[in-house]
Amino acid sequence: MKKNNLVVLSGSGISAESGISTFRGGNGLWDNVPVEEICTPEGWRRNPAKVLKFYNERRAQLPEVEPNEAHRIVAELEKDYNVCVITQNVDNLHERAGSTRVLHLHGELTKVRPEDCYTDADGYSLKYVQDIGYRPVALGEQGGPHSRQLRPHIVWFGEAVPNLETAARLVSVADILVIVGTSLQVYPAASLYHYAPDGCRIFLIDPDSHLGLQVPGVTFINDVATAGMKKLKALLSQ
Repeated sequence: MKKNNLVVLSGSGISAESGISTFRGGNGLWDNVPVEEICTPEGWRRNPAKVLKFYNERRAQLPEVEPNEAHRIVAELEKDYNVCVITQNVDNLHERAGSTRVLHLHGELTKVRPEDCYTDADGYSLKYVQDIGYRPVALGEQGGPHSRQLRPHIVWFGEAVPNLETAARLVSVADILVIVGTSLQVYPAASLYHYAPDGCRIFLIDPDSHLGLQVPGVTFINDVATAGMKKLKALLSQ
């Protein structure tokens, strides 16, 4: 029997319960570090060492945190559904929980690329690293003979989102769309649910009761990600 397509659109709230700081909200990362300094091309040009330090610290945190129950339930849904995760998160917790199809909209902490490369099409230049320094490095045969400075493989403000079109296509064929851990404030990712086809069942999981009013016609689960995903699992089994 053909499995229904289930698409999960996840944001920082799903990883917050694992101990990864959100960017917005109480004591979020952007409350402590001005976004224009560490998450824009202009900030990179002004002070690349500061930008690299910020992302090196975020990357060093990853081995210290574990996927939580919300991540694990998303992965378990692959038993019954054709699941694709579209995440705004740059961590690797979905993958570590067992999800096999994860599309990162805003890049990945565990990857870097030369500063003059732009998209995943430059795949030869993506590599796992623990620490990036402000120093040019040789990239090997495929990267050419010249050394180039590496930058975080992160989509910064003011840059296009290379995977957005792919994400929209995935949502457009969804039978079920689950929105979890996102305040729907970060565009263009926040607009993806508009691509859901007629008849698609949409579930929105969030502890902010006002958020449910912003997306009419959805089943709103007013809870944090872990508890909300448990409730979703029960609803889907009915």
